[in-house]
Amino acid sequence: MTYHPKSDFMRVMMERGYLADCTDYQSLDEALSQGVVTAYIGYDATAKSLHVGHLLNIMMLRWLQKTGHRPITLMGGGTTKVGDPSFRADERPLLTPDQIDANIDGMKQVFAKYLTYGDGATEALMLNNAEWLDGLNYLEFLRDIGRHFSVNRMLAFESVKSRLDREQSLSFLEFNYMILQAYDFLELNRRYGCVLQMGGSDQWGNIINGIDLTRRVLDAQIFGLTSPLLTTSDGRKMGKSQGGAMWLNADMLSPYEFWQFWRNTTDADVGRFLKLYTELPLEECNQLAALEGSDINAAKIVLANEVTTLCHGAEAAAAAEATAREVFEKGGVGDDLPTVELSAAELGEGLSIVQLIVRAGLAKSGKEAKRLIVENGARLDDAPLTDAGLMLDAAALAQPVKLSAGKKRHALVKLAD
Repeated sequence: MTYHPKSDFMRVMMERGYLADCTDYQSLDEALSQGVVTAYIGYDATAKSLHVGHLLNIMMLRWLQKTGHRPITLMGGGTTKVGDPSFRADERPLLTPDQIDANIDGMKQVFAKYLTYGDGATEALMLNNAEWLDGLNYLEFLRDIGRHFSVNRMLAFESVKSRLDREQSLSFLEFNYMILQAYDFLELNRRYGCVLQMGGSDQWGNIINGIDLTRRVLDAQIFGLTSPLLTTSDGRKMGKSQGGAMWLNADMLSPYEFWQFWRNTTDADVGRFLKLYTELPLEECNQLAALEGSDINAAKIVLANEVTTLCHGAEAAAAAEATAREVFEKGGVGDDLPTVELSAAELGEGLSIVQLIVRAGLAKSGKEAKRLIVENGARLDDAPLTDAGLMLDAAALAQPVKLSAGKKRHALVKLAD
């Protein structure tokens, strides 16, 4: 599409690859170029930390603020009690209010690194939809809000349709989720003058519902903008790895492992990820992406350093790079590797190497660990590991030992002091 945006925000969205769809490009661009626009993204509190899959939308909020507008991070204290059914094969497990509050506390830690919160015109707001959802009167809500929704239209949304087409049950509880999310947009517009909801392209149906409801009830012009749902060039969902989710909280995933995730980006994804996940100028992103052969590794280190600096700080990024250099280039141990500490009681007479590989997170099961050894993918202190029956006792662990799975995944095992 050949549209030349007037506003800095829309230009960044289009040039760097954040934009999948928008309800009205030109009117939104006009609003963005005329004054401060308030926009929100909602985050349901389903875990104690956000993960790399959320990072694209957090960067969108960061760019929104950097280009002179006001972001709202809406925590789903209310909607998490229902669960978003969008494109899911099954119902989410329901969490208790205490679990939801604990998850929100964990998630808040990340936002503070990307956004500046406060009362100023462009300072971010942290809100919780439990504020208006928890106290709703069911009959009043049905009469005032429910009457604006067509069940026929809701059933036609791809996120619902895909579930029903597979003949998987969709509970009435989950069916209400899109009404509650639409109501969020209405309340944010009424209370805070919010005119834009952003989200991944899987949220398109929910966003359209909110726009439609707000127009009907308040006669307000509001907008929706979605980002592409990212997969890596080898087809994996962004943010997933062999070890599970790539969490953004340091207490759930060490900064070194986070750095390593980005350092291991496939060659084909480097340019795209530099544009989406860093603030490097476009020209520099393109130059780095054009590197070939072993030179592309330099671009991957830049990517890992830039993303880790934003999430965990410059010191953590530098420490991670130093550890990686020590481990990979010099065959050393490094200070920052993921570490398993064993007590004397846990070690007992000794533990098998298979158990230790699983404990270190280098394999998900004993079976997988054994296969790793048989296929010559495991190493102990950089030497090939061939004996799946090897036992390590206190004498063997007098010094920390380094376990490796392939060339890129490492961990230390040591006795607790």
